[in-house]
Amino acid sequence: METTAVAADTNWWNGGKSPFNVEYGKLMMWYFLMSDSFTFGAFLIAYGTVRFSSNGWPNPNEVFRSYPGAGEGVHAPLVFVSIMTFILIMSSVTMVLAVHAGHERDKKGVMMYLGWTILGGLAFLSCQAWEWTHLFHEGAWWGRNPFPNADGTGASTNFTNFFFTITGFHGFHVFSGVVINIIMLIMAATDTFEKKGHYLMIEKAGLYWHFVDLVWVFVFTCFYLL
Repeated sequence: METTAVAADTNWWNGGKSPFNVEYGKLMMWYFLMSDSFTFGAFLIAYGTVRFSSNGWPNPNEVFRSYPGAGEGVHAPLVFVSIMTFILIMSSVTMVLAVHAGHERDKKGVMMYLGWTILGGLAFLSCQAWEWTHLFHEGAWWGRNPFPNADGTGASTNFTNFFFTITGFHGFHVFSGVVINIIMLIMAATDTFEKKGHYLMIEKAGLYWHFVDLVWVFVFTCFYLL
């Protein structure tokens, strides 16, 4: 009997508790997010090093001054990216509500809030697609930078190279999060979680989504504010 109990306690690789008294899948998600944060950190540290070692840099108020439907003469710095940020933050709120509904075994609540989270992610990606397209039409791309430095001197391509690489990498994470949430929605709709007796996978998906939202705060600060 004692041997059986010990075996049950140590059988954490089959979905039980990890040695840290945390559900194994959740622990692995934390490990993944930690490693992913190192990648984002390396990107942003490299950006900051080049940014503050350069003699000049484009003014973000001049680069990010437009929004869909605005005319050529419109100068509305950071309005559009602020809307993007608000959308992503609200999707994080709905993800929290989906996780809470999962704790309550509320299938309808999980599906509803996951649906809103997915819509928020798709809206953010649509906004980012418009921004990239707009900048491309202005002549910005990898290896091309049409924006002068804030002091009027010619700028290098470091700004655009870092911008499209880092925001693209983040956008890929948002897209991955949307796909994961769609899978979670399908699993909830087909009663997969009800059969399991818990909604732990919703919580793991929520950890990933919150990480993506948190990273955007740093990306937003580095590119749009500094």
